[in-house]
Amino acid sequence: MTEGDRDGSEQNTRRSGSFGAVASAYERFRPGPPPAAIGWMIPDSTGTVVDLGAGTGAMTRELLHQVARVIAIEPDERMRGILASNFPRVTALDGSGESMPLETSSVDVVLASSSWHWMDTDRALQEVARVLVPGGTLGVVWSGPDPDGTFVSQAQAMLSEMSSGQVEFGTRSPNEPDLGREVMDTENRVETVLRIPEDSSFAQPEHKTLTWDVALTADELIGLLGTFSWIITMPEDRRAQVVSRARQVLRDGLGISGDVTADVQYRSEVWRTHLN
Repeated sequence: MTEGDRDGSEQNTRRSGSFGAVASAYERFRPGPPPAAIGWMIPDSTGTVVDLGAGTGAMTRELLHQVARVIAIEPDERMRGILASNFPRVTALDGSGESMPLETSSVDVVLASSSWHWMDTDRALQEVARVLVPGGTLGVVWSGPDPDGTFVSQAQAMLSEMSSGQVEFGTRSPNEPDLGREVMDTENRVETVLRIPEDSSFAQPEHKTLTWDVALTADELIGLLGTFSWIITMPEDRRAQVVSRARQVLRDGLGISGDVTADVQYRSEVWRTHLN
C-alpha cells in the first residue's frame, strides 16, 4: 500500500464512521430514496428485505409500507438506536456489508441506500450472495441534492465567487479555499455506480435515474449540509466558517432565509441485479 493509498483509506474510514456523531440531525434532515425507487428495486411478492447500512432508517420507513419484514443492519450503535426506537417492528442488527449476522439463503432482497460506497464492495458482494435466496435481488441506490441541478449549481458558483473575491458578503479571509468545491466535495465525489465483476455470481445490473424537487428552508439546507461526512470531519473552526459562509450565500445571494424556501432538485441513481 502506498502512502497515498493509506491516507485515502484512513480518510474513508474516518468519514464512514462520522455519521453517528450527528445521528439526530441525520434522522431529521436526510431523506431516503423515493417510493418509486424502492418499488423498482423490489420484485413482486417479496417477503424479507435487508436494509444494509440503514443509518437512522431513512429508507426503512418506506420499506415498511412495501414489504412484510425488514431487517436493518447498521454498524453504528447511535444510528441503530434511533432506528430501533422509531421502528419497533424492524429487526435492527449490528453488522456490515462484509459481515451480516444472518443465515445463509435467508432473505429475498438486500438494499443499500447511500451506503454501498463505504463498503469493501468485493467482500460485500460475496456476503450479499451468501444471505440471499437463489435468484435473490440486490438493489443499490444513491439519493441526494442533484449536483447538476439549478439550485445547487447556483449556490456552488456563488460560494466559489465569494472565495475568489468576485462577490463579497462581509469579510473574507486571505487565500480562502474554494468554498464551492469544498462544500460540494468535488475532489472526492462518490461514484454512484454499482459495478459487478464479470466473474460474479450476480447478473450485470439494470439502472434507472429519478429526479424530483424538494422545497427547503435555509435552516433545512444548513441542517442537510451538516450531515455530509466531509463537513462532519472538518476541524471545528473550519466547519463553523463554512456553515456561516453557506448561510450568507443563502440569505444575501439567493434570498433564502426564514420561511422562504428554495426548490432543490434531488436525484436518485438506482441499480438492481439478481443472483444468477
